[in-house]
Amino acid sequence: MKYVLSYDIGTTGLKCCLFSMDEKLQLVAGHYATYNLYILENGGAEQDVEEWWRAMTKCTKELMKKTGISSDEIAGISFCSQMQGLVLVDEKGNALRRPMSYMDQRAEEVMRKSQDYGFSVAGVNAFLLLKSLRITHAASTSVKDPLWKYKWVQENEPEVYEKVYKWLDVKEYLIARLTGEFIMTPDSAYATFLYDTRAGHEGWSKELCKAYGVNMDHLPRIIGCEEVAGDLLDVPAKQLGLKPGIKVYGSGGDATLIGIGAGATKTGETHIYSGTSGWVGTVIDKQVVDINAMIAGIVGAQKGKYNYFAEMETAGKCFEWVKDHLVLDEINVYLSKTDVEHSVEAKYISLYDYMSKVVEEVSPGSGGVIFTPWLHGNRCPFEDPNAAGMFFNIKLDTKKRELIRAVLEGICYHLRWMLECEDKKIKTSETIRFVGGGSLSKVTSQILADITGRKVETIEQAKDVGALGAAMLVAVGNHAIDSLEEAKRMVEVKDVFVPREENREVYDRNYEVFKRLYKTNKKNYRILNAR
Repeated sequence: MKYVLSYDIGTTGLKCCLFSMDEKLQLVAGHYATYNLYILENGGAEQDVEEWWRAMTKCTKELMKKTGISSDEIAGISFCSQMQGLVLVDEKGNALRRPMSYMDQRAEEVMRKSQDYGFSVAGVNAFLLLKSLRITHAASTSVKDPLWKYKWVQENEPEVYEKVYKWLDVKEYLIARLTGEFIMTPDSAYATFLYDTRAGHEGWSKELCKAYGVNMDHLPRIIGCEEVAGDLLDVPAKQLGLKPGIKVYGSGGDATLIGIGAGATKTGETHIYSGTSGWVGTVIDKQVVDINAMIAGIVGAQKGKYNYFAEMETAGKCFEWVKDHLVLDEINVYLSKTDVEHSVEAKYISLYDYMSKVVEEVSPGSGGVIFTPWLHGNRCPFEDPNAAGMFFNIKLDTKKRELIRAVLEGICYHLRWMLECEDKKIKTSETIRFVGGGSLSKVTSQILADITGRKVETIEQAKDVGALGAAMLVAVGNHAIDSLEEAKRMVEVKDVFVPREENREVYDRNYEVFKRLYKTNKKNYRILNAR
């Protein structure tokens, strides 16, 4: 039996999964470790490479010990990773500063100055916009894009910039640490908005690098997601408790591999992901862009196919915020009540399960309360780092459990908004594959079906869907499966949720109000939150 070691690198935690590779990829076991996300007052969001590495070594050792499987049986190592980070390294692969997370938005002024001449469209200089659309079929319209992080370091940390050897993303840094090879896969390269997607031109664009002032020597070589990046070196192998020489694959980003792990690999198939962030992705065979709604057909792991991708910054993170600040009493005032998280019952029911049970008892529409899930700005269908969350329409009889349900509904309203924006340019599927931590809740899955009016399917490996997608790359590279389109037959549907007609009227009403809340409060957000 051969096995795949697959790492899911999230925003605040890493999971190491071991899959058996036979007729089907089967999860043998997994192990999880956390690390920090450092939110800075100037809009920065950073992480620490040594925290990533400690989590990775701890998880790997624990997993191998738990399973008793020899590393001789591991056919390959692969990653599914958070994307659009910026890891600047020297010639030895050492990080020159803490990595800037995809959530980092401190480059607002740098981006503005770069666009602040001539005519602009959607906040982007028309000259740069047209050039980017011609070359990449997209454009960098968000201050959180890695291009602007790079420019921010160039302008604000010249002592760091002059030492840069390569510009890497998160998984690319870890691959370099494992193999000594500096690579980037097409999906990560595309996310820099410097990657030429035109037939016969695929690769880094000299024209765009010159236009944005990017040093092309900083850009690594590009390999396919299913290609081998290199062999596991002696030193990192010893630190991980593995045998040197294991093949390490190019791998992919979460936006690339979660859809594959969900089994949405054929043209027209749509999946929705709800983890820390959230998105709607639909497989297309020709690049499409909606510059106004900030949606583009991004490059993925499947050659000749793209993922029409609409992203929201905080999805499950909103529910975590509810847990920390509404459900748990952060000022430690319990009186005669018992804190569920620390009660005897907590051994048998998780706090999130308890929250879902409570939410289910609240009527659809949350008594008219509407929540906006923009706790760290927003990307689609509007780009605004100043946007923030709110509870709208609270009354004297509003209860905490209605606020909790309103958060789940608000996330789903936003997902519906992005789904409808996609439908303006392409045809999304009537049946949605719903994956990520949010899909583990049957209550949330039913709310999503009711609000979107679509049939919703969840899968067995919902929480490990990215790691499963990464394992599929190794399966293709080892010829265990012919292509990634075979993913669908390898993914089992767990539950199906059908929209309930009796809830349609209240959700349609609340949804229309939800969409107006940003427009009517845009100026207020800028007054309160602009730096």
